[in-house]
This record gives sequence, structure tokens and C-alpha cells, in this order.
Amino acid sequence: MFLFAITNITALDDSALARRIKGGDEAAFKAFFERHHDVLYGYLRRRGLSGAVCEDLIQNAFLTIWERRQDIDEQKSLRALLFKICYTRALNHFRDTARFVDPTAMNEPASPTAPDHDAGYALMQQSLRAAIEALPERRRAVFELCFLQELTYREAAEALDVSIKTIENQMGHALKAIRKALAEYRREG
Repeated sequence: MFLFAITNITALDDSALARRIKGGDEAAFKAFFERHHDVLYGYLRRRGLSGAVCEDLIQNAFLTIWERRQDIDEQKSLRALLFKICYTRALNHFRDTARFVDPTAMNEPASPTAPDHDAGYALMQQSLRAAIEALPERRRAVFELCFLQELTYREAAEALDVSIKTIENQMGHALKAIRKALAEYRREG
């Protein structure tokens, strides 16, 4: 008797979900989709894509994973593969449409009751966004994956098809540039 069977598939980690997806488990695929959809959407929006394009790219990425589920490598991160697919398709979209979006056009005005109404905090946030946007494309992608999306260096390396050492170097340079850009906001101890 299996009294301890997992009834809540959302409690499984990504590795367990990947194994189940590889075996054709639709509930595991749905849980994986729900776990990563919003994160991917935010990632693509920050890259300057419209909401509709983001949804299309995400749907296609998940569809690709489902259609190729028998090829899932259980030794690699399925989340990293998902980000790699979305990243590549976003680049293809930019190439194919030859459209460049001003990233500042996406920023919504802050609510007057929001905690960031303080002018100093708002300036710091603006400086941070500018510092991130000023990073070279690959370095910005590494920073966004590792720092903002919280992928491990290994997952980011898989997603971008580079070595872990490259990720470490790019993150080091990114953090140095961002620290320098925000130096005036650092508290003196």
C-alpha cells in the first residue's frame, strides 16, 4: 500500500518533474509550466518584448520541451533548457523583426502611495536600471539569469551554452560595473 505517495505534484523539485515529463506525465508538465511561466514572462519583458510576443515565445518554448520530452537529459537542468530556448527565440525575434525597443518605454510610473516615492530611492533605482542596461548584451543576459532569475551558474552556463567559468567572469564584471555605478548610494560606515 502506497500511503506516502506524492499527491501534490507541485511539491516535486525540477529534477523530479523533468523525469516525469520525460515519461509523458502531463500533470508534471503543467506543474513545470506554472512554476516557470511568470518568471520567463518577466525575463522576456525586461528584454523589451511586448506581452503578446512574450506569451508566444513562452508557449512555443514549452511546446518544444513537450514535443521533445523523450530527449530530456536528466543530468542537465530542464529550467536552463527552457531559458535557453526562450533566450534564443527572443534573439531570433529581434533579428527577424529588426525592431529595437526603448527599455525605458516599458517602465510604468510608480504609484504615489508606493514606497519608492522617495526621490533618493527612485534615483537609485533609475541608476541601477541604467547600469544594467549599459552592460554588454551577453553580460546583461548573464546578470539577469543569475541575479534576477536566480539561476545557478551551471544553469546559466547551460542556458547560454557557455562555460561556468565564463559565467563567473561575466558576473564578476557585471557586479563590478553595477557597484561602480551605484557607488554614490553606498553608505559610509
